[in-house]
Amino acid sequence: MTTTLSARVSLLLGSLIVSAAAITVPAHAATTYSQTKYPVVLVHGMSGFGNIGPVNYFYGVASDLSNNGAKVYTPVVSGFQSSEYRGEQLLTQVNSILALSGAKKVNLIGHSHGSHTIRYVNGMIPAKIASVTTVGGPNKGSAVADLITSATSLPVVGSPVAGLLSSVVNGFGQLIGLGQGQKLSQDSLAALASLTTADSAAFTKKFPAGMPTTSCGEGAYSQNGTLYYSWSGTSNLTNILDPLDGGLALTGLAFLGADNDGLVERCSSHFGKVLRDNYAQNHLDEVNQILGAVGLFQDPVSLYRIHANRLKVAGQ
Repeated sequence: MTTTLSARVSLLLGSLIVSAAAITVPAHAATTYSQTKYPVVLVHGMSGFGNIGPVNYFYGVASDLSNNGAKVYTPVVSGFQSSEYRGEQLLTQVNSILALSGAKKVNLIGHSHGSHTIRYVNGMIPAKIASVTTVGGPNKGSAVADLITSATSLPVVGSPVAGLLSSVVNGFGQLIGLGQGQKLSQDSLAALASLTTADSAAFTKKFPAGMPTTSCGEGAYSQNGTLYYSWSGTSNLTNILDPLDGGLALTGLAFLGADNDGLVERCSSHFGKVLRDNYAQNHLDEVNQILGAVGLFQDPVSLYRIHANRLKVAGQ
């Protein structure tokens, strides 16, 4: 009886979150180009969000997919937490999406730390996952996380730095959550640790599906009916009007000359079938941020639309 009640409460909580985040197919979608068989679930990365007012994390992506026939959900998980913690949050919401929509499966697309998050859910309920796609995912970890974690571990100065970093970033995460009308647990140090090379390797041992077994190769394209894909960029400075490009150029130095998008190295982004790993996009361009200020001739939104059509053709 207790288990049943707990399950009902979890389902209710999950439904309260995803019901507000669902973007359903309009009565007269412009086309059916992106009309996948199963719903598309877009999962944000570290410091991310679903929607704050008119601004959404995957800027313009969900509405474009919806206008082209897809049923889209944009759940919200903690902006700063461990991969497992975020994974459990998403798992609850995916189960609610399945129950509310009546769908048997979902297509998961995760950006940045969202890649670990969706891989966790796939590992927990593989029979309910039609596809897993990582975009700019630090699947093998990030040199930036390694560098910051090392700095917070230095003797004498490390503890104060870690404490200050944790307080400021956790507060920022809480502010983002409140902007969406939600209060979510934040732990920036756990989030950073999850994205180090060492912790990402440990995570892959638990959830190996789709991960390459060579240093810069591809992973399995499918497993037990679930399809695996990835794409990413390799640029830092792409638009002089984007105030965060300079910061990504600075963090990109942590990779010591290796191709990267400012936060993730090219080979680390590989997962499943690598659709492309060198778009002229930085880490924020990959989700069409800030507010569509991306590089010339780049259209990140179209990549999601084309991918949805790819999933549709594949019967997903």
